[in-house]
Amino acid sequence: MFKRFFLAIALIVPGTAMAANNVSLSSDVYIERKVAKPNGTTALVLEQPKTVIPGDNLVFVVKYKNVGSTPASDFSVTNPLPKAVAFNGTSDGTEIVSVDGGKTWGPLSALTYARENGETRPALMTDVTHVKWKFNRALSAGSGGKLIFRGTVK
Repeated sequence: MFKRFFLAIALIVPGTAMAANNVSLSSDVYIERKVAKPNGTTALVLEQPKTVIPGDNLVFVVKYKNVGSTPASDFSVTNPLPKAVAFNGTSDGTEIVSVDGGKTWGPLSALTYARENGETRPALMTDVTHVKWKFNRALSAGSGGKLIFRGTVK
């Protein structure tokens, strides 16, 4: 039987950081659940988390919007993963990640993970500590979008 985890929203909603440029950010997190429908099929639904248990699939949504009057460019959005969550990828594949607390960044396939004994191995999704998106293109005034990543409660 799994031990229940009661996580405060502050622990599972990722922190966000950005460069200047008047870009506002907001974050939400949802639990993805399978729900039985009356016709015998199942549907995936997103719910606000109250209690999560190991194995629960989480969907993190970060919305960004240029609230300034001029285009914003060269900014990034960085999200640390909660320690109780294992990274499961993003919706767009344009992210870079860190497996060392944000010290080094790159595509997961290019990173290595240092074990306690000093040996290294190729980094795995479960090693990811931070996710980052870099915006090198201009974001016009008033425009925005959303970034989505997934995780599983450990």
